[in-house]
Amino acid sequence: IGINLADPIFRGRYHGKSRHPDDLEGVVTRAREVGCTKLIVTGSSFKSSRDALKLAAQFPGTVFSTAGIHPCSSSIFSPSHHKHHDESQSEGEAEAEAEHTPACGPDPTKPILDGAGVDLARSKTIIAGLKTLITSIQPPSPSAPSPLAAFGEFGLDYDRLHYCSKEVQLHSFAAQLDLAASLTPQLPLFLHSRAAHADFVRLLKDAFGPCLERLEKGGVVHSFTGTVEEMRELMDLGLYIGINGCSFKTAENCDVVKEIELSRLMLETDGPWCEVRPSHEGWKYLVDAAKAAPASASVPGTAAPVETPPAGQQSKKQGKKNQKKEPEVPDRFKVVKKEKWEEGAMVKGRNEPCTIERIATIVAAIKGVSVEEVCEAAWANTVNVFAVDS
Repeated sequence: IGINLADPIFRGRYHGKSRHPDDLEGVVTRAREVGCTKLIVTGSSFKSSRDALKLAAQFPGTVFSTAGIHPCSSSIFSPSHHKHHDESQSEGEAEAEAEHTPACGPDPTKPILDGAGVDLARSKTIIAGLKTLITSIQPPSPSAPSPLAAFGEFGLDYDRLHYCSKEVQLHSFAAQLDLAASLTPQLPLFLHSRAAHADFVRLLKDAFGPCLERLEKGGVVHSFTGTVEEMRELMDLGLYIGINGCSFKTAENCDVVKEIELSRLMLETDGPWCEVRPSHEGWKYLVDAAKAAPASASVPGTAAPVETPPAGQQSKKQGKKNQKKEPEVPDRFKVVKKEKWEEGAMVKGRNEPCTIERIATIVAAIKGVSVEEVCEAAWANTVNVFAVDS
């Protein structure tokens, strides 16, 4: 449900500089090869939302988009924001904007303090522009689903106040919720909440009622890293919970995942960020899955184990000192550094949608159910909320 394919990194551009050929087609192909046939690309600003819609046109029926203003992109509502809110950015600025959602740990450095207020005239123009963008999107044919799957990504992020102050985030979220509630028909919501649960729920209830009874299409709180109590409140309100690599960082995170009802679960990578790392608590479940796999089979999210040839067939030069140790969790596809890019290989550190199977594997292990059960539940939930399979 969440992949940032509009980021320039999937076109071979890193920090504004081209490092290797555009390999977006290969990224989408690898996703399809592991069975991930629908990709909802996140829009987090006017520019990234339009870029996501372009990808939906490039990959019809496979790629869908969201459109909204991320809390970390909400500085456009501030009086200190001097550029036009809809102005195209340079590559470098677009790259910086994309990095607003790397999203695992907080960054407390140099927070923007409250007090400057909100530019209300600018806000009116921004919301009107967002409404025009959303309502202008039409399906490619009467029988095809709309390329726009959801309103968002929007919400609150108090871990990253260095991008946008709390008062501006609150205004941005409330104004977009009012717009979302006024649309006919409504769109499902693609929501972001980080260290802001009380305000997040309060504003949702203000817009859609105490039980969100006026929220017609539902919504998902993606990249969830909150507490068990927060998660249960969101489920009780009828919302879905999106899980990615950031949801497995600690033992406490994994305890939360264990309590998510399968009927409320959705899966995502949030690539190119939020990969599952060896330092994460959840990594051990991938290690266990790799160890448990028979030599002739591959584990979801891994390559098939490499069989060691009989001792007599090994090179005499291959001693223990120069023998390369196989990784505990082998990759399904070859992985190379961006400087050594080659066609068909994944780029190290660039989380791709094909790694969604690792998310499913970890969730299944934490909950003590099969990977198939997790995938079927997540798929059913996704198509129930987002019209990507009509």
